Formats: sequence, structure tokens, C-alpha cells
Amino acid sequence: EREGRSVYENREAIVAAAKIKRGDDVADIGAGTGLFTPLLAQATGPRGKVYAVDIVPKFLEHIRDRARAGGAVNVKPVLGTERDVQLPDESIDLAFICDVYHHFEYPQSSLASIRRALRANGEIFLVEFKRIPGVSPEWTLNHVRAGQEEFTREIEEAGFKKVEEIPLMEDNYVLRFRKARR
Repeated sequence: EREGRSVYENREAIVAAAKIKRGDDVADIGAGTGLFTPLLAQATGPRGKVYAVDIVPKFLEHIRDRARAGGAVNVKPVLGTERDVQLPDESIDLAFICDVYHHFEYPQSSLASIRRALRANGEIFLVEFKRIPGVSPEWTLNHVRAGQEEFTREIEEAGFKKVEEIPLMEDNYVLRFRKARR
């Protein structure tokens, strides 16, 4: 959460591009310190719910305290695992994943748990670093495990269909996937 970071500077535009409707139930996957959680809670409104999912308990404590202090009663911290987001089946309309997917050590099991948590026609909204050899910064090339084509393939193989690419930032790409029927 710092100025100069592209997702921080564009956080409101990113949430607007997610097209969250009032009353939606959203999972902030890899919520971290909660940069997006309050914005997502505001977008869903009081009838919606935001599950702040992370694998680090201290982050979840911080999010819980921040939500209470801000009066966001629709935020529910959830301790996930490296393989599972730990959400009930068909409990969310949108899985919001910003600069986190490249950390998935077990993408297929994580994606399967997200797919189970999504309702029919549920969506994944993915913001990720552009990883282009010879173009991207050295940090990105060393830190991000694969590029857009590979991540897209992984998500589609897990039962999702890419429905939109949103041009929003220079160093990140934004994709929307919808849960496909099987």
C-alpha cells in the first residue's frame, strides 16, 4: 500500500472495472493488509459481503480491526490455505485477485476451491503483473512465475472462460473470467 505503485494509484478504477453490484458477495483473495477490502465493502453495500481471504493470520487481524474501526460490518476475514480459499460452496459472485495469483503455489487446487465457492455465472477478476522478457523490469521477471498466456491457460483449464481484457494500467493486465458450465 504505497503511492507510486500502479495498483495503489489505480485502486478506485480497478474496483470500478470489477463491476460489482450492490448486494454482491465478493472474495478478496490474498487480501494482504486490506488495500482493496474497504473499497470492495463499499461497492457491495450493506447487503453484500466481502470475504477477506489470506493465509497470514496477522493480515486478517489487521483487516478485522480496520473494518471494525471503519464500521464495515459486511467484511468477514477468512483464513485460507495454500491450496484452498476455505469459502462455502456457491457463496460468492466474484473472486477478486489483485497481484496475488503469481503467488499461488498450487494453482489448480486453489482455482478448484474458487470455482466451488463461485455461484453459477460467477467471475474471477484478475489483476496481475505483465511479465514480458526483455520488456518487464528485472524484479518482475524474477518474482512472477509466468506470463499472461500461462496464467490464462491455467485458469481456463480450471473451468473458466475468459470474457474480457480491460486496458487499465501499463505494468499490469486486467482480465475477467466467468465460471464455465461443465
